[in-house]
Amino acid sequence: MRRLSGLAFIAAALAGCAGLEARRDPAPTAPPVVLPAGPPSLVVAPQHPAVLAGPPEPAAAVCDDGSHAPAAARVQWDLWARLRGGLALPRLAHPRVQAELRWFGDHPDYLERVAERARPYLRLILEAVEARGMPSEIALLPVVESGFQPFAYSPGRAAGLWQFIPATGRRFGLRQDWWYDGRRDVLEATRAALDYLERLHETFDGDWLLALAAYNAGAGTVQRAVRANHRRGRPVDFFSLDLPPETAAYVPRLLAVAEAVARPDAFGLRLPEIPDEPVLEVVELDGQIDLALAAELAGIDIETLYRLNPAYNRWATPPEGPHRLLLPREAAPRLRQALAELPPERRVRWVRHRIRGGESLLTIARRYRTTVEVLRRTNGIRGNLIRAGDHLLVPVASRAPEAYVLSAEARRRRTLAREEPGRRVVHTVRRGESLWGIARRYGVSVARLARWNGIAPADPIRPGDHLVLWLPQAAPTPARAAPPARVQKVRYTVRRGDSLAAISSRFRVRVDEVVEWNGIDPDRYLQPGQELILYVDVTEQSSS
Repeated sequence: MRRLSGLAFIAAALAGCAGLEARRDPAPTAPPVVLPAGPPSLVVAPQHPAVLAGPPEPAAAVCDDGSHAPAAARVQWDLWARLRGGLALPRLAHPRVQAELRWFGDHPDYLERVAERARPYLRLILEAVEARGMPSEIALLPVVESGFQPFAYSPGRAAGLWQFIPATGRRFGLRQDWWYDGRRDVLEATRAALDYLERLHETFDGDWLLALAAYNAGAGTVQRAVRANHRRGRPVDFFSLDLPPETAAYVPRLLAVAEAVARPDAFGLRLPEIPDEPVLEVVELDGQIDLALAAELAGIDIETLYRLNPAYNRWATPPEGPHRLLLPREAAPRLRQALAELPPERRVRWVRHRIRGGESLLTIARRYRTTVEVLRRTNGIRGNLIRAGDHLLVPVASRAPEAYVLSAEARRRRTLAREEPGRRVVHTVRRGESLWGIARRYGVSVARLARWNGIAPADPIRPGDHLVLWLPQAAPTPARAAPPARVQKVRYTVRRGDSLAAISSRFRVRVDEVVEWNGIDPDRYLQPGQELILYVDVTEQSSS
């Protein structure tokens, strides 16, 4: 069987990352049908594709001389065969699963593209899944979550292969700061996702389908649906629950992906060859390193380095760690050898900056694309006091910003440069402005404004940030010399007897806006003393 070299294998896998296609999620309500165990057989439902019952038979491998290798030999080298051997979730002929299968059958190129993107990461993830005795289907969950795109970011602020939102990521130990986002760390996010799934599996008494539904919708949502069915005397399996449409389609989609992987020929699917052998290796570092320098020393391009280490937001690994890089196996020894010969002080470039009058730690940090915390630590500074004439040591990138092709700044520059229909307007954020207020000022939705700028609706914006808007050609641009913004940020302290409805009415805003601005549960009572953020139109407020 032909096998790619490790470096060629990684390069092929990382070439081209098409976006996830949007599609409608069908949600029929017919009861589930569990296919019987035993010899493979076809169960054909009217207007639905056939669904194979029983474990799939591994296809024979063809050797270089044209002979057929036994299945055992194929398992040794083919990662897909290894994955099929661990499939353990029920194989269902439920219409929702079949609808997803029909879509994959009609669009085989979609799963083929996703499988190509999975090449570098799939073996690491499958090994982690197997080490915990979990079904192999769990290793396919990033297909549904992110399409195996390491930089995937959703409007709900979910990031990475496993699509952690910020709060859940922190709950499972994923650090998120200016330098590093653990939600995109392939190793750490996989560990966190499996921790979370194990906890959900235990919560739902060993029912993997309910655990998966809870990974998507939250445990509380699924528990409420289970309790509702209990009260009505109805079954409490996944397919009998009244769940949000996204969740109702989420689990069937994973089952359909597993079925397509189990029997690719039945769906016209050509999965890329992935040998069952290690292709990546972790290189431990003893401190911060410039990523362009690391790529040069390892003999790989910087884009490959970023795609294997997508958690690193900037031009270098974080000063506080983690101090490690995931590399193609051939590149790892080269980097270790080069680092052994390179003094630590040469792994990051340093500049001696003379402080000028009027400068602050913040302005200096922005100038050199670093953080105030780094300046404090490297210069032994407590607080913010600095004096004109003194000097600071500042770590800086060794290349121009454009060289760091997948840093957070570079990705955002590409997003802002993307052409959209209409007239391009650049808005500079002023103090006190919010995404919601800016969207309202220009007559566009918050979701659209966020998408144009590669951020989520709830992401913070700061004075001096630039936002791109695409407006109709005839739309007037707000005057530059306009009076202070009509929409202003207000901090309101909840009083006894207040409710969301009463506060919304008082300030002439909508309840759903107050909920969104403050990230609160609309079904929970407000507590006296609780502080709320409101964005109010000052021209609509009464004198009272």
